[in-house]
Amino acid sequence: MMGRFETTRWSVVLRARGEAGEARAALEQLCRTYRPPVLAFVLRRGYAADAAEDLTQAFFARFLERAWYSAADPQRGRFRSFLLTALKRFLIDSDAEAATLKRGGGVRFELLDDDTGCAGANDEAPDAVFEREWAHAVLKAAFARLRVEAEQAGKLELFQRLAEFLVERPDEAEYARAAEDLRLRRNTLAVAVHRLRHRLRDLVREELMETTSNRMELEEELRTLRGSMRPLT
Repeated sequence: MMGRFETTRWSVVLRARGEAGEARAALEQLCRTYRPPVLAFVLRRGYAADAAEDLTQAFFARFLERAWYSAADPQRGRFRSFLLTALKRFLIDSDAEAATLKRGGGVRFELLDDDTGCAGANDEAPDAVFEREWAHAVLKAAFARLRVEAEQAGKLELFQRLAEFLVERPDEAEYARAAEDLRLRRNTLAVAVHRLRHRLRDLVREELMETTSNRMELEEELRTLRGSMRPLT
């Protein structure tokens, strides 16, 4: 297990400390995967949709171009925590810059009222929105990998029909309809769902391993993910 942590995308970034090549590619992949929670956090802070999109794009551009990640501590290697801290600092700086522009005749980012349609438009804290969207991003990445595996095994139709059963348990009527659609016995279908769920859990763990540095951090991220997803199930 420990050997696998040494070859994750985030560990490559931490070792390279901003050098070009493999580390840059690994970090860009992480940023693409986890862009949604950053955008959700910015929206929940009250920025208008267009401004939030611009801020998210600007944040990742600076994160990469200025190699902010080079200051990361390898002993605290969770990418989620480091990314959120960097984002908060970025927004503070952006607000200060916008205030300066306003005093000089520029235009400050407009804020929305609490009843807008932004992500988490309720009393949910921005940090909680970030964690929930982070959990969604992890699950989405794991689902995408599971779909590829199913397609490569010639079982894409089965996966597509059973995908809805992998997160929430269906009732007996739904199971029966799926079995009929796929012309499978009820028990055969249940075994297929069980195997897909087990593989999905493995892939979720692998995704989290890519953004942690050791087993303890992995288990902490798993607990965070489960806690973030619980209200949605």
